Amino acid sequence: MNVAVVLAGGTGNRMGASVPKQFMHVLGKPVIVYTLEVFEAHPDIDAIEVVLVEGYADQMRRYKEEYNLTKLKWIITGGANFQESVYNGVTNLEAYCSNDDIVMLAMSVCPLISDDIITDSLRVCNKHGNAISADNSIYNFSTLKDGYWADNYVLKEEHVTLNLPWTFPLGKLLWAYKKAHDSKIGIDDRSYTTTLMIDLGEKLYFSKDSASNRLKLTTFDDVDMLEGYLLIQELRRGNTEAAKSIRERKEPATPEGE
Repeated sequence: MNVAVVLAGGTGNRMGASVPKQFMHVLGKPVIVYTLEVFEAHPDIDAIEVVLVEGYADQMRRYKEEYNLTKLKWIITGGANFQESVYNGVTNLEAYCSNDDIVMLAMSVCPLISDDIITDSLRVCNKHGNAISADNSIYNFSTLKDGYWADNYVLKEEHVTLNLPWTFPLGKLLWAYKKAHDSKIGIDDRSYTTTLMIDLGEKLYFSKDSASNRLKLTTFDDVDMLEGYLLIQELRRGNTEAAKSIRERKEPATPEGE
């Protein structure tokens, strides 16, 4: 079985919106639903788990019914940081899945993940034991010193940018997160699944990425880019009414009563 674990535990403090950014409405639909619908439609994804910010489980259950998200099987509460949320999601699956089942970790606020990225992630994981969506770095970069200067550089050709999804067998994730949890390593605010695996001596194997998949909603500028991308797709389908739905705003619309 292939399970998509959609991480939605963030509160979106940096954006400063009235609701967590994954629950903002863009062109009339919550951001998290755009992400879930991609996994819902993919033929190789068998089930979905959402690891959710506290207090929004009922809202998520309403979305499940409203948008006919039939693959959404588990809605659980996240932790205090990213690693705790992944730990909660992975250990919840232990009761329902086998160690050989494949788990794909994805972010709810990266709604432009595509079918081919999901397909390639599963392919690479089945071949090599894990898959990290990655692409060649497009800029050289430097090591920051004193917060504002540098005297070195690293060539872009020698590096890749790590993105999501991250795909592993459930057994590998359980091993890594239980070891991290018990030993209190690799679970702080600066740690992620990729850094934890490397700290534990694992090799990472790379799968397909794209510029659109790298769009992560962090600021309102990112929301504008998402809205523009979705609008273009609607216009290409001949939906001219979509253009009329764009209006000036200071922040995206939110569900009534929230």
